[in-house]
Amino acid sequence: MIWRDAEPMADGLTIGQAASYVGVTIKTVRHYHRLGLVAEPERDVSGYRRYRSGELFRLVQVRTLAAAGVPLAEIADLLDADPEAFAATLGDVHRRLTERIDELTARRDRLHRLDHGDRALLPDRACAVLDRLAALGFGPDYVSGQREALVLARALVPEIFDNFLTRLERSLDDPASVELTKRGLDARSWDPDDPRIAELASELADELLADRALLAMPTGFRDHPETASRYGMVNHHREDGSRSIARLNALVEAKLRAAGIAVPRQ
Repeated sequence: MIWRDAEPMADGLTIGQAASYVGVTIKTVRHYHRLGLVAEPERDVSGYRRYRSGELFRLVQVRTLAAAGVPLAEIADLLDADPEAFAATLGDVHRRLTERIDELTARRDRLHRLDHGDRALLPDRACAVLDRLAALGFGPDYVSGQREALVLARALVPEIFDNFLTRLERSLDDPASVELTKRGLDARSWDPDDPRIAELASELADELLADRALLAMPTGFRDHPETASRYGMVNHHREDGSRSIARLNALVEAKLRAAGIAVPRQ
């Protein structure tokens, strides 16, 4: 190939020209020199370093490998390796890059969920439950309370989160259960000593006991020193604003314990 540039190739290229030809910056070329990846050319009689084809070829190799994701610290050994070692090293780099891509994809997905409210903190299955609550006529305040309870349950008592979610899903499939839950919401306006609270507590406990398997506590769950506190944070969430709801929850828990369910005590 015959070069016909302003400066003949025989004279070599300045560092700026070499960087431009290879597609990197002058700063990058100098960084390669500092790392020993590319030898610095000797200075000519004018005191300038001139890059010839050998240095350019090495620059292209380093730039290509770096752009492919090979760490700079590994490039020198890789370029001096035999074909078998070269292939093995590239295979390892490919594996690490794949792991990195998976990690970045997961981060991207988390950021995407942040743009969608509930999905930043809850799995899609839980979000579907919240959507169903709204569709069934439950008000924003109740849906918000259930959202918070689900978030707390997932964070504080992950051992029982799936069962908690399953109970909610099944209750929404049963019109009678939906109406019972709405009656429980009405209890907020009742006097704490209203006899209807005890009646409602019995009905709610009976509904829960109809599927005892979902009330079973995982092995070792109660042995955790903070189990009762964590469980209570979820099960009694928001009841501090209503004495009637606090009494209703206490009665339901008492009836479950009487039926042999190991409800943690605070």
